[in-house]
Amino acid sequence: MNLQSTDFEIFGLNPRFELDRAALDARWKDLQREAHPDRFATAGAQSQRQAMQWSVRINEAYQRLKDPLKRAAYLCELHGAPIQAENNTAMPAAFLMQQMQWREDLDEASSLADLERMADEVAGARREMQQALLTTADQQQDWPALARQVRALMFVERFASDVENRIDLLGQ
Repeated sequence: MNLQSTDFEIFGLNPRFELDRAALDARWKDLQREAHPDRFATAGAQSQRQAMQWSVRINEAYQRLKDPLKRAAYLCELHGAPIQAENNTAMPAAFLMQQMQWREDLDEASSLADLERMADEVAGARREMQQALLTTADQQQDWPALARQVRALMFVERFASDVENRIDLLGQ
């Protein structure tokens, strides 16, 4: 292995959206055990430095692969369709209307029950969107479409966080 390997290569995985989370976790533990800097405490400075670099690289790859949104964005990058969320916020009109409605509903929500219903609705939308990521990435391999879906899911994730923050505030 080398530090320039893709995250998928480091973990010995095919570059796909769908993955076995338990297998990923087990492989991460194995890799960390192999590269942990403590194993190289009596080795030379160069070996210690390399072990530290590997440990950091393994953790970075694991964080990216275990999160569906980050994994989808990474697949887009690998296939030449970067997300560019800061420059490209174009969304379909229906999606934007949904976002506006959710924002209005959040502003008007006055009870914990209202917010919990909203959180459930957003969680359902998130699950549907993640399923669409799977289809687009692994079956269609349409990387520009996947990038659009990732950007949309980023909006939904931010909104879900806002709903959770309101629930926390109301619960205090």
